[in-house]
Amino acid sequence: MKRILTFLVAFISVVSLHAQGDLHMFAVDNKDGKVNANMVEDAFNKAGFAIGINSHISEGLEKKYKHTDFTIYNAISVYHKKHTLDVMKKTENMGVFAPMGVSIFQRKGEDTLYISVLTSETQAKIMGIDSKILKDLEHVVTDTIMKVVPTAKHLYSEDSLEEKRDLITKFEHQLNGSDWEEAKEGIEEGIEDNLERFGFVMPSYFDFSEELGEESPYDFMVTYSICKIDVINAVSKVRPEAAAFAPCTTMVYKKKDEDKIVVGFTSVYNWLSSAAIKDKEARNQLMRAQYDFETILKTAIR
Repeated sequence: MKRILTFLVAFISVVSLHAQGDLHMFAVDNKDGKVNANMVEDAFNKAGFAIGINSHISEGLEKKYKHTDFTIYNAISVYHKKHTLDVMKKTENMGVFAPMGVSIFQRKGEDTLYISVLTSETQAKIMGIDSKILKDLEHVVTDTIMKVVPTAKHLYSEDSLEEKRDLITKFEHQLNGSDWEEAKEGIEEGIEDNLERFGFVMPSYFDFSEELGEESPYDFMVTYSICKIDVINAVSKVRPEAAAFAPCTTMVYKKKDEDKIVVGFTSVYNWLSSAAIKDKEARNQLMRAQYDFETILKTAIR
């Protein structure tokens, strides 16, 4: 019996070690309201990050739907001026996390504030790479958060749902020897001209072409931050931590050794899987956003 019990304890311990969700969750008592999203933004600035946008989601929900369940709900998009670019030089898929999202939320009537970010393992899974090259970036991200909320409990989100669809959606425009600068301009115009028609907004845009330096493997690498308030509204009711995927970053790039321009973004299947979203309305809104944004990109790369 003792041997059986020992085995069971060891088995349970192993299971608990691997029962880790896709998002870091930092939970801190904020009854006095001293912690806010501006403090988080300032901390990332000081830690060597560039800020895309500090989006006040709660205000956006209040404005459009005349209601919000949160006293604080922000999504901050950030990228590290060294570590993010180092990884981008090794894999083009890092573009979908340049910037990456940081979610901060506190529900009305509750004392706990949460900060959520994707784990390096989750980012690696999405990009299809070894997570080791993301560890330096992850350490800086989590250390920065802990400096803002040093008494926070470090938790993980619920176990992710299985997902077999492509975690990055990509489309290619074959140049066939034509001028890539002209093609780039046409693709970007095609994206920007159709966002509003489908209910999307573009809160930030980054051009990394010069920042990557002479050793850059790209002729150009640019990224868009894309949001859709209807998606955030539906998801926030069940999984506000999923705003770590918001704004969704879309990359547009051309590698020097390729005769094509690639456009790619993190599929909504990541939201469904990593945030374990089962709610029907939230799933419907996400799938509609996936379909609509694919339509925009297909039109842009023609």
